[in-house]
Amino acid sequence: MSASKSSLAALTLGAIGVVYGDIGTSVLYAMKEVFGSGHVPFTEANVYGILSIFFWTLTIIVSLKYVVLVLRADNKGEGGLVAMLALASQSVKDRPQLRRVLLLVGVFGTCLFYGDGVITPAISVLSAVEGLEVISPASKKFVIPLTLVILFCLFAVQKRGTTGIGKFFGPITVVWFICIAALGVSHIMEDPDILWAISPTYALGFIWNQPGTTFIILGAVVLCVTGGEALYADMGHFGKKPIRLAWFAIVMPCLTLNYFGQGALLLTHPEAVKNPFFNMAPDWALIPLVILATMATVIASQALISGAFSVTKQVIQLGYLPRLQVMHTSVKDTGQIYLPFVNWGLFVTIVLAVVMFKSSSNLAAAYGIAVCTDMLITTVLTFYVVRYGWKYPLWLCFAATGFFFVVDFAFWASNLLKLLDGGWFPLLIGGAVFVLMLTWKDGRRLMNQKLKADAIDLPSFLEAVFVSPPARVDGTAVFLTGESGTVPNALLHNLKHNKVLHANNLFVTVRNHETPWIGLDKRIEIDSLGHDCWQVVINYGFKNDPDVPKALQHIKARGCDLNAMTTSYFLSRDTVVPTLGEGMAPWREKLFAQMHRNASAAADFLNLPNNAVVELGSKIEI
Repeated sequence: MSASKSSLAALTLGAIGVVYGDIGTSVLYAMKEVFGSGHVPFTEANVYGILSIFFWTLTIIVSLKYVVLVLRADNKGEGGLVAMLALASQSVKDRPQLRRVLLLVGVFGTCLFYGDGVITPAISVLSAVEGLEVISPASKKFVIPLTLVILFCLFAVQKRGTTGIGKFFGPITVVWFICIAALGVSHIMEDPDILWAISPTYALGFIWNQPGTTFIILGAVVLCVTGGEALYADMGHFGKKPIRLAWFAIVMPCLTLNYFGQGALLLTHPEAVKNPFFNMAPDWALIPLVILATMATVIASQALISGAFSVTKQVIQLGYLPRLQVMHTSVKDTGQIYLPFVNWGLFVTIVLAVVMFKSSSNLAAAYGIAVCTDMLITTVLTFYVVRYGWKYPLWLCFAATGFFFVVDFAFWASNLLKLLDGGWFPLLIGGAVFVLMLTWKDGRRLMNQKLKADAIDLPSFLEAVFVSPPARVDGTAVFLTGESGTVPNALLHNLKHNKVLHANNLFVTVRNHETPWIGLDKRIEIDSLGHDCWQVVINYGFKNDPDVPKALQHIKARGCDLNAMTTSYFLSRDTVVPTLGEGMAPWREKLFAQMHRNASAAADFLNLPNNAVVELGSKIEI
């Protein structure tokens, strides 16, 4: 019992550091953007109304939608938009047209994650460093250079993994939450009546009296829940209970106290609107607070960068991106990975965002639209999971998701007003990634169609070969093939040029499925083709780590003796040749050919031993 409590406490502490770092740092800029916009005059009624809207936005979107409803939609213990997409597509698998549309919508939502992944570190770190301006206005010229240095250091250490420093994330973030709560309480004590703003009547009164202003400022209000979707994405790492416990016991109360403290400060010192968060602190605490805020924003950014690595790996295994180099940074935790291309691609784009927008207020204009679109897509996918996956009545499904859809749509529509002011930036990033993903998916489909059209039936081919069998040599040949039951090009080349066949021959197809994990009991499917030849299918979920040699160890019990020292792996290295005619637009075919050329080697992705791989080239016209 005590061990269970200890484990729950450890997981809760970890969840605070990883899951809630982003939403925890929103206190740095959310209130500043609402009152700094100039749309809301400083009156007591308006301050009470805005605080009430903040509180109920946190309650409705995070507490009710994500913590209560969406966390229930786990895909074998996993969460996040990719897991939700897989769950929704499985729920409507008997409706192919609807499934296709949901896949497109879900993939677009996943692409927007990269837009969010650029804005979040930029606005978080920049807003923390801007605290220097409160200490000394003369330090303004150092804000952008210092921000870029901090970001460079953050991305430079990614290849070393977070095992060493990850254990400090939780405690540092807890200290952060305690500090922001203490700052809030110090100002609430000067004006305890501010706590009455918890009543929804103030929010409803503000909305009723100023509907136009409410719609405009929703684009800034949404900043208080950015990062809220992370609690669903990280469910597989920590579990539902620690995430819920951390939210209700620590995160939600501390956020509320700080926002209400900022409100109390603004009632007595309206001039503090330039940076209400840092103006809450006494002069002696400013430098430590800037340091702590910077640490908190770095931790929040780290969680998002790690998320980008995980999402990219999942998307690759679902077949929407080419293989990329994946490096494991921990021998214990297989989930800790590093993708150099994603890491430095994110860094370059973040630097571009910081240099272009120059301040957290300008970045706030770009922030929100990607988050709101993702929230809207999550709500839509949840409806199909509840309706077709869980088989609930239609009226209950509309009741469960309809209210959240209306709320999400209102925030989304308000953020469209910021489209020209910077909202286009994350949409441009998401749109570019979406084009890449669709081009890769369509290109792979065309490639497979071409391979199928030219394919030779494997059992028939082997039957013909063994009428007059070639010489057999010792050892095992593993032929990797994309389509089960067809003759791999590598086998044809081997017979043509070497005129031999190995003693044992395995024709292996790796299949990735729309499920997070596939257990060892379902990993291997094996069929004997006679003459010491076997057809093997290896199954992986989108969170499994592909390792073909390890998987093939399980076939020894099936009558196929496999010795790692005498096994060779034969792969076809295909070169794509774009041609005029049917298929994709010429520019997309050229783009696909370039992506295919630059994809990392299949041998590395499948964890094949380098000294046992033979690659044979071939050309494919699409």
